[in-house]
Amino acid sequence: MIVRHIVSIIAIFSSLILMSGCATQPNAHYDAIVNASEKPSTKTFISIQAALDAAPTINNNKPHRIFIVAGNYYEKLVIAKPNIQLIGADKNTTRIYYDAYAGQQSTDAGATKGQIWGTPGSATLIIRAANIQLRHLTVENTFNFLANDALAHDDPKLIPNSQAVALHLDYGSDRFLARDIRLLGYQDTLYVNSGRSWFDKSFIAGNVDFIFGKGNALFTNSEIKTLGRGKPSSPHAYLVAPSTNINNEYGLTFIDCILTRDQSVPDNSTALGRPWHPSTQFADGRYADPNAIGKAIFINSWMDAHITQDGWHSMAGTAKDGNKIQFQPQDARFFEFNSKGPGATINSNRRQLHKSEVDNYTREKIFGDWRID
Repeated sequence: MIVRHIVSIIAIFSSLILMSGCATQPNAHYDAIVNASEKPSTKTFISIQAALDAAPTINNNKPHRIFIVAGNYYEKLVIAKPNIQLIGADKNTTRIYYDAYAGQQSTDAGATKGQIWGTPGSATLIIRAANIQLRHLTVENTFNFLANDALAHDDPKLIPNSQAVALHLDYGSDRFLARDIRLLGYQDTLYVNSGRSWFDKSFIAGNVDFIFGKGNALFTNSEIKTLGRGKPSSPHAYLVAPSTNINNEYGLTFIDCILTRDQSVPDNSTALGRPWHPSTQFADGRYADPNAIGKAIFINSWMDAHITQDGWHSMAGTAKDGNKIQFQPQDARFFEFNSKGPGATINSNRRQLHKSEVDNYTREKIFGDWRID
C-alpha cells in the first residue's frame, strides 16, 4: 500500500513537470519555431524571415504553422507563400516591429536612389498570398509619428509623406484571418487593400485614417482605439477611409466592436471615417477614382464620446482637371445600426441601416464561399 502510494505521488509529480514544460514550450505540432536564443536547426530559426524562407511554396492548402516565442523582432516582412500561420506566445509579449515611413528611401533589393517606400511599401508586414493567419502577436510600425506631427507645417525638419503602415493586405491576399492580435501605429496602421479578411478579438490603434483600403474586411469583438496627436488638430482623427469599388457589396464592416480613445483625445473630435478616392492612372489622366464609393458599416458597436456628432467627414481628392475637390460622406456608403455609448447618436448625417438590412451582414454573406471557425 505504501509503495503504491509513493508510485502515485511520483506519477502525479511527473505529470506536473510535464504540464509545466508544455506551458512554456511550443507545441510539437508546429512546423517551425522562431527563437533567437536557441541554436538554429531544421525546425528552429533565429528570425521570422529565416522561418519564412524555409517554408514550402507548394499550395496544397496544408497550413504551415510557425510559432514565435516571446520577444521583440525588428524585421520588415513579406509573406508571399500561401497557408502560412504566424502564432505568437502572447499578443503582449511577441512583437514584430519596424520603423519605415512612406517618404523614406527604400532598402528593398533593387531599389534605386531616390526610390521611396510609399505608403504600401512602408508596412512592417505585407501579405501577398492566400490563407494567411496571425494569432497572439503584435505587429507595429514604430516610426515616430508624434514627434513629426508636433512640428509646425513650415518647420524644415518636418518629414513629408509620414504614413507608416503596420500591416498591409496587398494584392494576392485573400481569406486572411487575424485573431487575438494587436496592430499598432498612428497614420495608416492597417491597409486592407485586397481580398477578404477577418479581424476577430483584436486591438487596432492609430489616429489618421488608421483602417483604410478597398478590401472586404470584417471586424468582430475588437477594440478600435484612437490615439493622441503631436499637436491639436481638427478633426483630431479619422477611424476609417474606405475606397471600396462601387461594384463590391462589402467594404469595412464592424460588428460588436468598441471604439475607445486615449485620455488626450477630446470629446466630439474624431470622425468614424471619410471617403477615400485614391489618385489612379486612367487613359485620360491621373485623378481621384470616381468608382471608389467607400463602404463602412458599424453594427452593435459601443462608441466613446470622442466620436463626432456628425459621425463622418469629407475628404479631398484630385479632379480630372487637376483641381482639388471635396468628396462628401453622404455620397459614400456609410451606415450604422444600434450604436451605443456616449458617442452614439442618430441624426441626418449619421444614416442608419433598417433592421431588415442588418441580415445582409452575417459572416456567411460577407465572405461567400470562405468558411472558417
